[in-house]
Amino acid sequence: MLILYAGTIVLSAFLLFQVQPIIGKMVLPWFGGSAAAWTICMLFFQVTLLLGYLYSHLTSRYLAPRRQAWLHAGLLLTAALTLPIVPSNNWKPSVGDDPAFLLLGLLAATIGLPYFLLSTTGPLVQHWFAQERPGSVPYRLFALSNFASLLGLLSYPLLFEPRLTVKEMSTFWSLGFGLFALFCGALALSGRGRSTAPHTLREDAIAGKPTWRDSLLWCALAAVPTVVLMAATSHLTANIAPVPLLWVLPLVIYLLTFILCFESARWYKRWLFLPLMAVLTPLLIACTTFPSLMPRGIVWPTLLFSVCIFTYCMACHGELARLKPQPARLTAYYLMIAAGGAIGGIFTGLLAPRIFNDDYELTLSCIAAVCIVGMACHHRPSEPMQRGARIKAAVFFTTLVGVLWGANAIWPTVPSIKARNFYGTVKVKDTEPGTSQVRQLTHGTIVHGRQFLEPQKRRWPTTYYGSNSGAGIAIAASRNGSAQHVGVIGLGAGTMAAYCRPGDVYRFYEINPLVLDFAGQYFSFLRDCPATKEIALGDARLVLDAEVPQQFDVLAVDAFSGDSVPVHLLTTEAFNIYFRHLKPDGVLAIHISNRYLDMSPVVRRAADSFHRTAFLSQNMSDPQHGTTAATWVLIGQRDRLVPYAGLHELPPAPDVRPWTDDYSSLLGIMK
Repeated sequence: MLILYAGTIVLSAFLLFQVQPIIGKMVLPWFGGSAAAWTICMLFFQVTLLLGYLYSHLTSRYLAPRRQAWLHAGLLLTAALTLPIVPSNNWKPSVGDDPAFLLLGLLAATIGLPYFLLSTTGPLVQHWFAQERPGSVPYRLFALSNFASLLGLLSYPLLFEPRLTVKEMSTFWSLGFGLFALFCGALALSGRGRSTAPHTLREDAIAGKPTWRDSLLWCALAAVPTVVLMAATSHLTANIAPVPLLWVLPLVIYLLTFILCFESARWYKRWLFLPLMAVLTPLLIACTTFPSLMPRGIVWPTLLFSVCIFTYCMACHGELARLKPQPARLTAYYLMIAAGGAIGGIFTGLLAPRIFNDDYELTLSCIAAVCIVGMACHHRPSEPMQRGARIKAAVFFTTLVGVLWGANAIWPTVPSIKARNFYGTVKVKDTEPGTSQVRQLTHGTIVHGRQFLEPQKRRWPTTYYGSNSGAGIAIAASRNGSAQHVGVIGLGAGTMAAYCRPGDVYRFYEINPLVLDFAGQYFSFLRDCPATKEIALGDARLVLDAEVPQQFDVLAVDAFSGDSVPVHLLTTEAFNIYFRHLKPDGVLAIHISNRYLDMSPVVRRAADSFHRTAFLSQNMSDPQHGTTAATWVLIGQRDRLVPYAGLHELPPAPDVRPWTDDYSSLLGIMK
């Protein structure tokens, strides 16, 4: 029976964290593949976890053990009948849909019941264990559950994604869920010892019933590290190193702190983590407020954020483990932990983008962590504490919060125009006045366009779109004296419109309404363009797939947010859509500038699938003309592209497997 308990816990936790990246890979491309979409996915997982813990608490409290067992077995059978997990195309977003709520509905319809039942397993199985083995401490099963979650999370990018397609992973996951349903159903129906246990547990519960202050503190200690996790992940992937693999690292650290704190009390030391928070909080706030203070590159910023996540989560989870109740109150305790996680997820995923115009969650969560840990140090005064710990804690968090808020009030701010929505924060900022004053559009810290404000320079194509870049060469190579039809995936500041001539038709595809508003209001590329301009709002691939062939002379694909990769725009199916909209002699230009990934082999394999020739274009930066270094791949007729200097044909890439909607892996293209 002990093996069955442990096996059920391990399998459920492993599947719980395996399904997250699997379903994410299926549906995130429909929503732009952004970090914001992943944040909404995490919100769904947190809320469903809360519902699972609520179910465990209520059924354990109000149902007889036998009725609870039959109810749970019936739900397991129902969930098994909903497999495999395949999202319906009816959930694909259209213009005007709220991406956040649509994504939540899609996840609920696709994996809602299986994920809900997996979420119930931890507290429910630990409750059964405590009933059948009175006097035992089931909290190590919670550490085991988090260890299995860690294995599930790490095995996906390292073991499963590089070898299996999405359909194969979905099939294996469904088989794993079927095995889990058998294990959990057998465990539910075999609990003979539970019929005599409730009386003893009820007496224990009455004797040690926690106060409302206990419950609120449990909730707060779970909510704050959730906000730290989600806010730091968003900041790390959007501003420091937007590599999708780094979405995994903060979650690994978060789970590791749960494992350490609930495995043994020896891992959490107040004398270490309280001073660490005192040092890291002002450092992190300063670096996020003034990005120039952040070390360059990926290693040191990632290390700083990782240490911060570990410190705050370790402190909060350490205090949470210190305040855990007797096993009789186990389900109520886990319910408040799940409630805290859901509150943190709702605040970060739904409320913050609507009430803030910038990314303030990380700063607020750092200060909140200091305050909550300080309150936890005061809680349960009857417990032995280190000498002078209360006074030190009070001075620590009161002084620190005062200093931080005072510093925030006197820090100079850089004038800028900014707004925020589901897709992130968009800012417009002008450089100092002078002969070459420039207006810049950024998404997070990633530049999405610049424009000279001098009248004679404001129509110059800048940043990645200079005349010697792949974009400029594609425009020049496809001009034949007649009007030109150009498609652009990714509007930015509208810089590509600098190439338009009277009679041309330029059609832009943009997923973020804020970018469209800012490009039209604060930049003049679109206004100055004498061609016919068309704007299609929505995910470019979905919009193009629904349109009749456009017969583009050039189709430029530049929908990358920094170094993150919208995988769904680089698959064979996506290239099939592109070529359907291009003229036979048209040019497809793919912007692949990236500090961490070499995407040229992926594009070469896609071009090979359609028997097309791919050329690499790399240009250097030219500050006088406002252009930056950029790497493009041009796919078109050889005789049109060969004459241009700086182009060379991409070599074959036999070691890279072609990307499809069913398969992609970043491991094989990392620099």
